Amino acid sequence: MSQRIEGRRSFLKGSIAAAAAAVAPAISSAEKTHAGSPGPATRPNIIIYHSDQFRWDFVGANGRNGSTNTPNIDALAARGKNFSHTVTNQPVCAPSRSVLFTSRYATETGVWHNGLALDKSLPTLATELHKAGYSANYIGKWHLALENPKIGGSPGPVKLEDRGGFVDLWEVANAIENTSHPYEGTIWDRDNQPIAFKDEYRVDFLTDRAERFLRQKQEKPFLLVISQLEPHQQNDAHRPVAPNGVAKRYVNSTVPEDLRALPGTWQDQLPDYYGCIEAIDASVGRVRRILEEEHLADNTIFVFMSDHGCHFMTRNQEYKRSTHNSSIRVPLIIDGPGFRGSQQIPELVGIIDIAPTLLEAAGVPVPDSWKGRSLLSLVNDPEARQNWPNQQLIQISESMTGRALRTKDWTYCVADLTGNTKEPAAASYHEYQFYDQRADPHELVNLAGRKEYRAKADELREQLKKLLTAAGEPEPEIVPARLYP
Repeated sequence: MSQRIEGRRSFLKGSIAAAAAAVAPAISSAEKTHAGSPGPATRPNIIIYHSDQFRWDFVGANGRNGSTNTPNIDALAARGKNFSHTVTNQPVCAPSRSVLFTSRYATETGVWHNGLALDKSLPTLATELHKAGYSANYIGKWHLALENPKIGGSPGPVKLEDRGGFVDLWEVANAIENTSHPYEGTIWDRDNQPIAFKDEYRVDFLTDRAERFLRQKQEKPFLLVISQLEPHQQNDAHRPVAPNGVAKRYVNSTVPEDLRALPGTWQDQLPDYYGCIEAIDASVGRVRRILEEEHLADNTIFVFMSDHGCHFMTRNQEYKRSTHNSSIRVPLIIDGPGFRGSQQIPELVGIIDIAPTLLEAAGVPVPDSWKGRSLLSLVNDPEARQNWPNQQLIQISESMTGRALRTKDWTYCVADLTGNTKEPAAASYHEYQFYDQRADPHELVNLAGRKEYRAKADELREQLKKLLTAAGEPEPEIVPARLYP
């Protein structure tokens, strides 16, 4: 099936008020006149297209990489809202996903490192939309159930109670990187029966499953998550794997400036990473075309995002789990009702803000327990943009126990220097990394311990403490850096 977008639909530019006026209780199936055609009073459908380990600067619309081939994602940005300064609040797969779906910090979700299960008591995006009449559907990688078989966990099938409120279509592997390879593998359906694929690229296989769902008659407004593994590395190969023959087209492509000065795996792995990005973009284009053909596009909010970035072992001994932009900056593009009209929004936002944004856009109440802020006010309200806090809390686990404050101008990171990574938080941290985002956006000069920056470090330290207590953590001791690294 061709993956090229066939033509473009001209979208009206609507205000938030106009979008809100279109939000009303879901209609019955009797009101539908086409398999997928929305009636006059339906809530918007929501698709979250989640690409794992996708760097923000590999989106062509972000203008930082001349070798990236992302025409379909760029077209999405040209139609909708590009939140160009988005960060993850936990730069590793499972904790980041827990933040996305609960709008709580990873230390509150039960998933503060990989392999843990999501706290079943928490309201999620799926539970709240389902209560409002949505079907809740998921395809691909989950990573929010226990993974240790010795204590009842698995990288494959996921128990119903561990699905975070996704109670309808379910075609998932808990950790798909452990149950598949790029051209073969298995996911499991709602009844935990296997769905195998072979001789088809994994991205295309999961897109096939999404097409199968979208071509069906929808009795309700739907939430659909399409969760791809690529461009994440294939774990047992220790590298990303592009579709056959594609990586060779990207030999000698652009090397991001934060990588080129540092040793790592990028010299060998960037061509495959570029090839995976191309495959993801083609999949996005295919899904968008299906929405057009099924008359769903006008009433579907489409979100393109990632859980974290990739630094190719330049900052620690793996691919993420650091406070650097290459780990924490992610793409976030939203198109559809309430988000139409090309706009780049530069305010600093977090993954924690996505779920409340989508509930507000759907006219569904946001739980009081959620910690994120809706981004809808940034779309059309200049005053809201002026008053936006522009700071995000980053929690780091596994590589170290660390915390960071990210503002538009600064990254201030503290770490537990004892090396203990067995606890979700520490009572005492030391200043560890400090970057000036204005003068050093590629984070090559660590300012921690520089006396001329002491006053700014003290200011950021107090801000970080306030964010930590707001996230439910005890206020820690933070020891100033004494030596310039």
